[in-house]
Amino acid sequence: MKTKILAAILSAGLLLTACSTSGGASSSNQREGERTLTLSDQEIKLDGQTLSQDGEGAVTLSHDIVYYHDNTGEDYGEGTQADMHTQEEADAHTVVTIREAGTYRVSGTLSAGQLAIDLGSEAKRDPEAVVTLVLDGVDITCTVAPAVIFYNVYECDEAWVAYDEEETENYSVQPADVDTSAAGANVVLADGSVNQVNGSYVARIYKEGTTKKLHKYDGAFYSKMSMNIDGETEGTGTLSIVADNEGLDSELHLTINGGQINIQAQNDGINTNEDNVSVTTINGGALQINAGLGEEGDGIDSNGHIVINGGAVYSMASDHSPDGGLDADGEILINGGQVAALGVRNDAVSSDSKQLYIELSFASALPAGASVGLEGTSLSFTLEKGAQSILYSAPELEQDVSYTLKVDGAVQQYTGHTSGGFGGGRPGGMDVQPPEGMELPEDGPQPPEGQEPPQRPENGGEPPQMPDGQQPPELPEGQSHPQPPQGGSGQFHIDGEQGEPSTDFMLTDSIRSFSGIAEQK
Repeated sequence: MKTKILAAILSAGLLLTACSTSGGASSSNQREGERTLTLSDQEIKLDGQTLSQDGEGAVTLSHDIVYYHDNTGEDYGEGTQADMHTQEEADAHTVVTIREAGTYRVSGTLSAGQLAIDLGSEAKRDPEAVVTLVLDGVDITCTVAPAVIFYNVYECDEAWVAYDEEETENYSVQPADVDTSAAGANVVLADGSVNQVNGSYVARIYKEGTTKKLHKYDGAFYSKMSMNIDGETEGTGTLSIVADNEGLDSELHLTINGGQINIQAQNDGINTNEDNVSVTTINGGALQINAGLGEEGDGIDSNGHIVINGGAVYSMASDHSPDGGLDADGEILINGGQVAALGVRNDAVSSDSKQLYIELSFASALPAGASVGLEGTSLSFTLEKGAQSILYSAPELEQDVSYTLKVDGAVQQYTGHTSGGFGGGRPGGMDVQPPEGMELPEDGPQPPEGQEPPQRPENGGEPPQMPDGQQPPELPEGQSHPQPPQGGSGQFHIDGEQGEPSTDFMLTDSIRSFSGIAEQK
């Protein structure tokens, strides 16, 4: 039986990152100067006027899409045969490009197309180069590239812009140093709207004559600049992303303030990818992420930092590769909200977090169908697939209270404390309960009716499975696999302080993580 374990919080009292406000968009349903952009396969209308191909103005239409070409050699880029597309495939897509700053309420369907935002190469230094997309019933499918992409808008992290252009010294940030409130890329989910984005990706393409990056867009919904996502007044709008590769990506910072976001991705669910710089901030809304449906994938992956101040976050990583529900090269700070993260491993949460959290690392993989419950809390669910690590954080957790952990009704004990060790897989039967008025699908993020989850052709086919006697896919040299979850077979070595077995899972000033968890003997 499904048990409610997450309740979304619409606002948080502690805003740690400066890239963390409403992203320049009003919470009102009416926005001054708002324009209407209506999509369809037959015609595109701006403020009721039909646009023509190759026309000029605030919004243009073309078939000029960035994609990874077929019949190319090693000097073209790093893509494989599976990443390549033909000119015919690309030409089948209608590219709708917003070229002037402003607020655009977008609705309608593109069954083969892309919504792009490009205010020009100088936009990143222009604080007026701001575009807000109010998604109000959008359905966009792109099979050769991201379905929605921000190319050139204002980049609010001016220090990063200066570094990126001058390349004079190493640049890194602390989460509190970042402010995206003035970001040029903004997305608002209209109240009551259902928005669907089915997108692909573009493998790394070289600048001619070099091995430097010209293009590389990993996500179905992508921004080259810092991006904000929010809901309207009631916060009841939804965005469902089904991704051939990664789901929701920003090359710099990403801030989520509201709305409901469901992601189903072959690779990472959310990715912010600038090393030591990117900050992913979640202040509100409800997120359900089902990542790693292909060969690998983290739920939320930041090459910099992750900060959760509020909202409901349910993040599932791959269950057959060493990935986590939360993965960051820098700090992971949980200051509020309700969080459940599962993966073969979860990165350690910072002790500077302002909300209590508990990290559970099992001595061996739990099998699919196992029931897990932490008595005295709302953490209670049945695993859909094998799992070995669970991270949970909620306002209900208390310090100096002894909790009892059970798996299939059996009391569990731990033998050590550790941070960032190996952990779990993908659970099932866990509901994210959003604010009043929101509805979430019972089985997590799903593709549109009648569609199967996307596959990456010629790159593994069906998502890897691990039946008895079959080994998981090979990893690069130097990496090792967890054992597949078959009734608890296969042990992980977890470093950490070992002690006498105990069934008292008690959070203290210094203890947040428990390792070597197994049935009480």
